[in-house]
Amino acid sequence: MASKLKDAHSDSVVVAAVMSGKHRNSVGGMWDEIGGLQRDFVLGEGLTPDMRLLDIGCGCLRAGVHFVRYLNAGNYYGIDVSQALLDAGYDIELADAGLQNKLPRSNLNCNGGFEASMFGVKFDVAIAQSVFTHLPLNHFRLCMARAADYVRPGGTLYATVFLPPDGADWTRPITHSPGGIVTHPNADPFHYQESDVGYAVADLPWTLLEIRDWNHPRNQQMAIFRRDPA
Repeated sequence: MASKLKDAHSDSVVVAAVMSGKHRNSVGGMWDEIGGLQRDFVLGEGLTPDMRLLDIGCGCLRAGVHFVRYLNAGNYYGIDVSQALLDAGYDIELADAGLQNKLPRSNLNCNGGFEASMFGVKFDVAIAQSVFTHLPLNHFRLCMARAADYVRPGGTLYATVFLPPDGADWTRPITHSPGGIVTHPNADPFHYQESDVGYAVADLPWTLLEIRDWNHPRNQQMAIFRRDPA
């Protein structure tokens, strides 16, 4: 019951933010910087307009606006736990950018279980930016298990994580630089060890290629996974 009350409270806060025009704050702020950073990173990794991309935890389309603009019409898809944020992304952000004609509203789905098979497509690329930094490790593993069904063999999933600096005690709170974010082993925002990230795909049809710095302003690192051949 406590978790349900927490979820309801969190949703009410998001709805209130959207109604007051502050939906961008609900996804962590730094709207232009982090949205553009995601676009530039994935394009640098080889994204082309004909590919299908799934934005896991897309919120109100901070990165989505950039991806919708770049990709061929209909090739961007997003899932998020908040319908209010999805509506703000479509009705406000895409509308203001003049991009609604490039994205069917049905390409956005509200669910908290990392489900995307309802779209009926296989994705070339998926990205989860600042999703697992807010969730315990088994949520990460659940996402990777489900994503194996809808990311094509040879496709790529990018996920950001907080890692302890070399020599840091991961069992304690850690302050990250740049950004000054304090992460925890057992509370939001979470940090993982590299071995934890590997555990997220243990016995699943994924290969963890690397975890690397990608110049995130809050020191989140990027884990890069390749979907194994069928």
